[in-house]
Amino acid sequence: MEKIQLIKSAIKSNLQQYTMFFALIGLMIIFTIFTNGTFLMPRNLSNLLLQTSHIAILACGVVLVIVAGHIDLSIGSVVGFTGAVAAILQVNFGLGTFITIILTLVVGAVIGLWHGYWVAYQEVPAFIVTLSGMMAFKGGLLYITKGATIAPMNDSFKAISQKYLPNISGFDIHITTIIVGVIIGILFIIKNIKNRKDRMEYGFQIKSINIFVLKQIITFSLIMLPFIAVALYNGLPYVIILVFVVGFIYTVITTKTKFGRHVYAIGGNKEAAILSGIETKLVNLKIFISMGILSALGGIVYTARLNAATAGAGSGMELEVIAAAIIGGTSTLGGEGTIFGAIIGALVMATLNNGMSLMGAQPDIQYITKGLILLLAVWIDISSRKNI
Repeated sequence: MEKIQLIKSAIKSNLQQYTMFFALIGLMIIFTIFTNGTFLMPRNLSNLLLQTSHIAILACGVVLVIVAGHIDLSIGSVVGFTGAVAAILQVNFGLGTFITIILTLVVGAVIGLWHGYWVAYQEVPAFIVTLSGMMAFKGGLLYITKGATIAPMNDSFKAISQKYLPNISGFDIHITTIIVGVIIGILFIIKNIKNRKDRMEYGFQIKSINIFVLKQIITFSLIMLPFIAVALYNGLPYVIILVFVVGFIYTVITTKTKFGRHVYAIGGNKEAAILSGIETKLVNLKIFISMGILSALGGIVYTARLNAATAGAGSGMELEVIAAAIIGGTSTLGGEGTIFGAIIGALVMATLNNGMSLMGAQPDIQYITKGLILLLAVWIDISSRKNI
């Protein structure tokens, strides 16, 4: 009887912890049914990952912004502006891909520095600063593009969002992708084993070995499923590797660094953070510089995918990114949020867009549905947290 109770408790704990992950799986099942299996076709799943990439990268940065109690409404405009900068550097000035990427990231950092200065040192609310930035950089985009499309990009630049990992074998299935999936799955298991050992050393309660092993098997299987699916098409896109790298770096930043702890401290209680000696102004400045760099990276990925920069690029993208972070569990009150959750949130948003498009839903229905699901997802997440 005690073992049954322990199993029930473990299941309840994981349901609360991975609410949005299970919601994502539920959405995929629904769209698979209503599209007669088209949604789960390897080609469509590969396209889904490509559609998710820039939103996931941007969501990693916006987690820090929201956790610290701020907001960034300029993301879409900065993505469009920096994407156009990259296109102009390549098409008009003939610069190579590497130098183009470096210079575009520098432009993003300067934009973040500009926003961060006004928020941190002039104490202008981030809402106003980034609203100003949204309008200013939207105008800047129109100015530097002259309202025209700038294309085409270099092949090496396009490869960022359009090419796939090479296959190391001649088999129909993409073996390289399978190997990457296995490596990532093993790394997750190693991390969970380490966490279990740490909890044992500190005397914290841990789940039984049987439940722990079962959880690792399920986790590894769920990780491998999308890799196997895309391995049946062209394999893993390069840009998804970039998403993994950005996600890993920002997970380390938020969980293992002093800067990350300070961000959460500021979002949890700003006055207490100041009294404890945290340089809140410098931390806030760094948060917006980080967001500027990731916005530029998002602009590079987005422009590479389209193979062009347009005057309307990035329009409304900030809403998708903020929604992804919030759906992924980032609290609008600050002080709470994870990078993993934000990436899951980005997948949820991309799944909604992709699934409803396959179903032939009109744009008005898509917007209404996404709005309602955003509200429902946040309500479910808040409700589950209250019961923990």
